[in-house]
Formats: sequence, structure tokens, C-alpha cells
Amino acid sequence: MTVTINGEKQMVPDTIGNVQQLLEYLQLADRIVVVEINRDILQKDRHAVTKLKDGDTLELVHFVGGG
Repeated sequence: MTVTINGEKQMVPDTIGNVQQLLEYLQLADRIVVVEINRDILQKDRHAVTKLKDGDTLELVHFVGGG
């Protein structure tokens, strides 16, 4: 399936069925991530139940600490 993540089209396995699985695939599941899907901000408790489909557009914002 093809999705757009942060402005870049990416192919992801068709076995990824929801946002939580996508975050795990991208190795972001253990981080604080704000997810916007098709211009709607998605609450964290909806990650596992929000289905992905071909052509979805996502913005993923995660925070990086530093000093």
C-alpha cells in the first residue's frame, strides 16, 4: 500500500492495517508521537482502531530531547 508520510510517498506492507502497526513498523511505537491522518489529529487511544488505506496522508511529529 502507498501512503504519504510527512510529505513523502512510501510503500508499506499491506499487512499493516492500522496506525499502531504503522508506528511499530516505523519504530516509533515507543515514542511520544502526534499523528495526523488526512488532516485530522488522531488521539493516541485511537491508533489501534484507526484503519489505514491506500492513499492516506499522515503527518507524524515526534519529539527528540537534547541539550
